[in-house]
Amino acid sequence: MTDKEQYIEKAKAKIDQWNAEIEKMKAKIDEAGADAKIEQQKQLDEMRVKRDEAEEKLKEMRAASDDAWADMKSGFDKAWDNISGAFQNAMSRFK
Repeated sequence: MTDKEQYIEKAKAKIDQWNAEIEKMKAKIDEAGADAKIEQQKQLDEMRVKRDEAEEKLKEMRAASDDAWADMKSGFDKAWDNISGAFQNAMSRFK
């Protein structure tokens, strides 16, 4: 497996984990009271946006040629870190 493939698999696993977290948060919203639902729905929406951004970056990584990927990796790492941090921040406010 190439470095690119390993990187993509790792990113995909993280997105899958985020999808599971989103589903858990969605279940909590269903159980929450009306006032809590509004705030929690905002956080859930933010988590979904960040997950979607991560999926878009993953698509870009998959589409990049091996040569281009090597050049783009540091930019992907920076974008991924920002998306991941924002997702974690939204998730922490949710709890």
